[in-house]
Amino acid sequence: MFNEATILVGGLGTRLRSVVKDVPKPMANINGKPFLEYLLNFLNFYRFEKVVLAVGYRRKIIQDYFKNRFKNIEIEYSIEEQLLGTGGAIKKAIEKTESKHVFIFNGDTFFEVDLNDFLRFHIEKDADVSIALKHMKNFDRYGSINIDKDFRIISFEEKEFKQEGYINGGVYLVNKDFIQGLDVDGKFSFEKDVLERFYKEKKFYGYPSDGYFIDIGVPEDYEKAKRDFKNFKYR
Repeated sequence: MFNEATILVGGLGTRLRSVVKDVPKPMANINGKPFLEYLLNFLNFYRFEKVVLAVGYRRKIIQDYFKNRFKNIEIEYSIEEQLLGTGGAIKKAIEKTESKHVFIFNGDTFFEVDLNDFLRFHIEKDADVSIALKHMKNFDRYGSINIDKDFRIISFEEKEFKQEGYINGGVYLVNKDFIQGLDVDGKFSFEKDVLERFYKEKKFYGYPSDGYFIDIGVPEDYEKAKRDFKNFKYR
Protein backbone atom coordinates (compact mmCIF):
# COMPACT_ATOMS: atom_id res chain seq x y z
CA MET A 1 0.00 0.00 0.00
CA PHE A 2 1.43 3.37 -1.01
CA ASN A 3 -0.39 6.26 0.61
CA GLU A 4 -0.66 5.59 4.34
CA ALA A 5 -0.58 8.03 7.20
CA THR A 6 -0.67 8.17 10.96
CA ILE A 7 -2.32 11.13 12.68
CA LEU A 8 -1.54 11.90 16.32
CA VAL A 9 -4.86 12.68 18.00
CA GLY A 10 -4.33 11.35 21.53
CA GLY A 11 -3.06 14.42 23.39
CA LEU A 12 -4.80 16.23 26.25
CA GLY A 13 -4.92 19.68 24.61
CA THR A 14 -4.45 21.56 27.85
CA ARG A 15 -3.63 24.93 26.25
CA LEU A 16 -6.97 24.93 24.41
CA ARG A 17 -9.05 23.67 27.35
CA SER A 18 -10.43 27.14 28.08
CA VAL A 19 -12.38 27.18 24.79
CA VAL A 20 -12.59 23.46 23.85
CA LYS A 21 -13.64 21.66 27.02
CA ASP A 22 -15.42 18.43 26.19
CA VAL A 23 -13.65 16.89 23.20
CA PRO A 24 -10.09 16.01 22.12
CA LYS A 25 -8.36 18.96 20.50
CA PRO A 26 -8.49 17.51 16.93
CA MET A 27 -12.28 17.33 17.36
CA ALA A 28 -12.54 21.06 18.08
CA ASN A 29 -15.49 22.53 16.20
CA ILE A 30 -14.46 24.57 13.15
CA ASN A 31 -17.56 25.97 11.43
CA GLY A 32 -19.65 22.91 12.22
CA LYS A 33 -17.02 20.24 11.54
CA PRO A 34 -14.20 18.86 13.67
CA PHE A 35 -10.73 20.12 12.80
CA LEU A 36 -9.66 16.54 12.05
CA GLU A 37 -12.23 16.31 9.26
CA TYR A 38 -10.48 19.11 7.36
CA LEU A 39 -7.20 17.23 7.61
CA LEU A 40 -8.81 14.00 6.40
CA ASN A 41 -10.36 15.85 3.46
CA PHE A 42 -6.87 17.04 2.56
CA LEU A 43 -5.57 13.46 2.65
CA ASN A 44 -8.54 12.23 0.64
CA PHE A 45 -7.64 14.81 -2.04
CA TYR A 46 -4.19 13.17 -2.22
CA ARG A 47 -5.84 9.75 -2.50
CA PHE A 48 -4.64 8.30 0.73
CA GLU A 49 -6.02 4.81 1.18
CA LYS A 50 -5.48 4.27 4.89
CA VAL A 51 -5.08 6.43 7.97
CA VAL A 52 -4.18 5.17 11.43
CA LEU A 53 -5.48 7.47 14.14
CA ALA A 54 -3.34 7.31 17.29
CA VAL A 55 -6.03 7.88 19.90
CA GLY A 56 -5.97 8.24 23.66
CA TYR A 57 -7.78 10.99 25.55
CA ARG A 58 -11.58 10.71 25.08
CA ARG A 59 -10.99 8.45 22.10
CA LYS A 60 -14.58 7.22 21.88
CA ILE A 61 -15.66 10.64 20.59
CA ILE A 62 -13.28 10.23 17.62
CA GLN A 63 -14.18 6.58 17.04
CA ASP A 64 -17.93 7.22 17.13
CA TYR A 65 -17.64 10.11 14.68
CA PHE A 66 -15.34 8.63 12.03
CA LYS A 67 -15.87 4.90 12.62
CA ASN A 68 -13.84 2.84 10.10
CA ARG A 69 -14.02 4.92 6.93
CA PHE A 70 -13.92 8.51 5.79
CA LYS A 71 -14.80 8.89 2.11
CA ASN A 72 -12.17 6.77 0.29
CA ILE A 73 -9.94 6.35 3.35
CA GLU A 74 -9.91 3.28 5.56
CA ILE A 75 -9.63 4.33 9.21
CA GLU A 76 -7.83 2.22 11.81
CA TYR A 77 -7.17 3.06 15.45
CA SER A 78 -4.02 2.68 17.50
CA ILE A 79 -5.19 2.90 21.09
CA GLU A 80 -3.07 4.31 23.90
CA GLU A 81 -4.27 2.87 27.22
CA GLN A 82 -1.82 5.24 28.90
CA LEU A 83 -0.04 8.29 27.51
CA LEU A 84 2.86 7.27 25.28
CA GLY A 85 4.09 10.68 24.17
CA THR A 86 4.46 11.55 20.51
CA GLY A 87 7.26 9.02 20.00
CA GLY A 88 5.52 6.13 21.68
CA ALA A 89 2.30 6.90 19.81
CA ILE A 90 4.09 6.92 16.44
CA LYS A 91 5.99 3.70 17.15
CA LYS A 92 2.79 1.90 18.19
CA ALA A 93 0.63 3.24 15.35
CA ILE A 94 3.17 2.55 12.62
CA GLU A 95 2.85 -1.18 13.34
CA LYS A 96 -0.52 -1.01 11.60
CA THR A 97 0.96 0.30 8.34
CA GLU A 98 2.48 -1.60 5.42
CA SER A 99 4.37 1.07 3.46
CA LYS A 100 8.11 1.61 3.64
CA HIS A 101 7.55 5.37 3.90
CA VAL A 102 4.76 6.58 6.19
CA PHE A 103 3.37 10.10 6.56
CA ILE A 104 2.91 11.38 10.12
CA PHE A 105 0.64 14.34 10.93
CA ASN A 106 -0.05 16.25 14.12
CA GLY A 107 -3.80 16.23 14.64
CA ASP A 108 -3.92 19.86 15.77
CA THR A 109 -2.06 21.42 12.83
CA PHE A 110 -2.82 21.87 9.15
CA PHE A 111 0.06 22.49 6.76
CA GLU A 112 -0.74 22.67 3.05
CA VAL A 113 2.32 20.78 1.82
CA ASP A 114 2.53 19.30 -1.68
CA LEU A 115 2.54 15.73 -0.39
CA ASN A 116 3.52 14.18 -3.72
CA ASP A 117 6.60 16.39 -3.97
CA PHE A 118 7.38 15.84 -0.30
CA LEU A 119 7.43 12.08 -0.90
CA ARG A 120 9.65 12.51 -3.95
CA PHE A 121 12.07 14.59 -1.86
CA HIS A 122 12.11 12.03 0.96
CA ILE A 123 12.83 9.12 -1.38
CA GLU A 124 15.50 10.99 -3.37
CA LYS A 125 17.32 11.87 -0.14
CA ASP A 126 17.00 8.28 1.11
CA ALA A 127 15.99 9.91 4.38
CA ASP A 128 15.27 8.23 7.68
CA VAL A 129 13.04 11.18 8.61
CA SER A 130 11.93 14.21 6.60
CA ILE A 131 10.24 17.18 8.25
CA ALA A 132 8.08 19.69 6.41
CA LEU A 133 9.38 23.14 7.40
CA LYS A 134 7.44 26.39 7.48
CA HIS A 135 9.36 29.65 7.14
CA MET A 136 8.21 32.24 9.68
CA LYS A 137 9.10 35.77 10.70
CA ASN A 138 9.05 37.39 14.15
CA PHE A 139 8.04 34.36 16.20
CA ASP A 140 8.69 33.01 19.69
CA ARG A 141 6.05 30.30 20.08
CA TYR A 142 8.06 27.63 18.26
CA GLY A 143 11.55 26.24 18.29
CA SER A 144 13.45 26.45 15.00
CA ILE A 145 15.33 24.07 12.73
CA ASN A 146 18.44 24.82 10.70
CA ILE A 147 19.36 23.04 7.47
CA ASP A 148 22.41 23.08 5.20
CA LYS A 149 22.47 23.72 1.44
CA ASP A 150 21.56 20.06 0.83
CA PHE A 151 18.52 20.42 3.14
CA ARG A 152 20.05 18.17 5.78
CA ILE A 153 19.09 19.13 9.34
CA ILE A 154 22.12 20.48 11.19
CA SER A 155 20.61 21.82 14.42
CA PHE A 156 17.52 22.40 16.53
CA GLU A 157 17.04 25.59 18.53
CA GLU A 158 14.83 26.06 21.59
CA LYS A 159 11.90 28.47 21.65
CA GLU A 160 13.03 32.07 21.66
CA PHE A 161 12.24 35.16 19.68
CA LYS A 162 13.61 34.98 16.15
CA GLN A 163 13.27 37.48 13.33
CA GLU A 164 12.98 34.62 10.87
CA GLY A 165 13.61 30.92 10.57
CA TYR A 166 12.14 27.52 9.85
CA ILE A 167 9.77 25.79 12.26
CA ASN A 168 8.63 22.18 12.41
CA GLY A 169 5.32 22.18 10.51
CA GLY A 170 4.01 19.00 12.13
CA VAL A 171 4.13 16.91 8.93
CA TYR A 172 6.72 14.13 8.62
CA LEU A 173 7.75 11.31 6.37
CA VAL A 174 9.46 8.46 8.16
CA ASN A 175 11.21 5.31 7.10
CA LYS A 176 9.23 2.59 8.85
CA ASP A 177 12.31 0.40 9.43
CA PHE A 178 14.07 3.27 11.20
CA ILE A 179 11.12 3.87 13.55
CA GLN A 180 10.67 0.20 14.33
CA GLY A 181 14.38 -0.17 14.99
CA LEU A 182 14.45 2.53 17.68
CA ASP A 183 15.74 1.07 20.93
CA VAL A 184 13.22 2.89 23.07
CA ASP A 185 9.80 1.80 24.28
CA GLY A 186 6.94 3.10 26.35
CA LYS A 187 6.45 6.84 26.69
CA PHE A 188 8.90 9.06 24.81
CA SER A 189 8.96 12.25 22.77
CA PHE A 190 9.47 12.03 19.01
CA GLU A 191 10.81 15.57 18.98
CA LYS A 192 13.25 15.32 21.91
CA ASP A 193 14.13 11.62 22.05
CA VAL A 194 14.33 10.94 18.31
CA LEU A 195 14.73 14.08 16.21
CA GLU A 196 17.04 16.02 18.51
CA ARG A 197 18.89 12.92 19.66
CA PHE A 198 19.70 11.26 16.34
CA TYR A 199 19.92 14.04 13.75
CA LYS A 200 23.72 14.04 13.71
CA GLU A 201 24.07 10.33 12.98
CA LYS A 202 20.95 9.57 10.94
CA LYS A 203 19.68 11.04 7.67
CA PHE A 204 17.20 13.72 8.74
CA TYR A 205 16.16 16.28 6.15
CA GLY A 206 14.05 19.43 6.12
CA TYR A 207 11.59 20.13 3.30
CA PRO A 208 10.72 23.85 3.13
CA SER A 209 7.19 24.67 2.03
CA ASP A 210 5.42 28.01 1.75
CA GLY A 211 1.96 26.43 2.04
CA TYR A 212 -0.75 27.65 4.41
CA PHE A 213 -0.06 26.71 8.05
CA ILE A 214 -2.21 26.80 11.19
CA ASP A 215 -1.73 25.29 14.65
CA ILE A 216 -4.93 25.42 16.73
CA GLY A 217 -3.09 24.77 19.99
CA VAL A 218 -3.88 28.20 21.43
CA PRO A 219 -7.27 29.99 21.49
CA GLU A 220 -6.32 32.85 19.15
CA ASP A 221 -5.24 30.47 16.39
CA TYR A 222 -8.31 28.32 16.97
CA GLU A 223 -10.40 31.40 16.21
CA LYS A 224 -8.20 32.18 13.20
CA ALA A 225 -8.83 28.69 11.82
CA LYS A 226 -12.57 29.32 11.95
CA ARG A 227 -12.11 32.39 9.76
CA ASP A 228 -9.58 30.83 7.40
CA PHE A 229 -11.42 27.55 6.84
CA LYS A 230 -14.59 29.23 5.57
CA ASN A 231 -12.97 28.98 2.12
CA PHE A 232 -11.36 25.56 2.61
CA LYS A 233 -10.82 24.09 -0.85
CA TYR A 234 -10.45 20.38 -0.03
CA ARG A 235 -13.86 18.72 0.19
